Amino acid sequence: MAKKKQPAERKKVAATAAETANRRKKRRSFAEGHKRKLLVVVDETPECTGGRLSLLYVIEPDVDFQWLTVEDVAREEGHNKAKAVFRLFGRKLKAMGFEKLVPEEIVREGIKAEEITKLIEEDEDVGLLVLGASKDPSGPGPLVLTLASGRPAGTFPVPITVVPGHLSIEEILALA
Repeated sequence: MAKKKQPAERKKVAATAAETANRRKKRRSFAEGHKRKLLVVVDETPECTGGRLSLLYVIEPDVDFQWLTVEDVAREEGHNKAKAVFRLFGRKLKAMGFEKLVPEEIVREGIKAEEITKLIEEDEDVGLLVLGASKDPSGPGPLVLTLASGRPAGTFPVPITVVPGHLSIEEILALA
């Protein structure tokens, strides 16, 4: 498995954010016929918890595959994992009393930070990005570092809410 290069990813996302700031679509989440969406990135990390709710799962490429069949199998496994994560978050939402909430489920393939930025640029109804911060003492996690700090944070197209990883579900609901 190839190791991911996070500093290069951060530079690329920063450049992409700066370029798109000039050609950014106007947010229409409060316009007639539109509903404000909260985009929540879901994956298997411990900090990930669960208007309109959009759940995004990004299947990241680990290595370059030499044979198409191996790549197809890896892609199918990624989509199956995404479906399982969506089911898990659906059960968590129901357990918290949100049984009537039917989230939009979005699966993308690529680098997480890039796909999040692309989705927000494409969907003018997204009005807020929600990220979960890690409890790990080494830092809040790669997405929070990449999207919510430094240069990209100042030009990001929507507000970013970072949920501290140490908060319980009860504490999060009390803040909502």
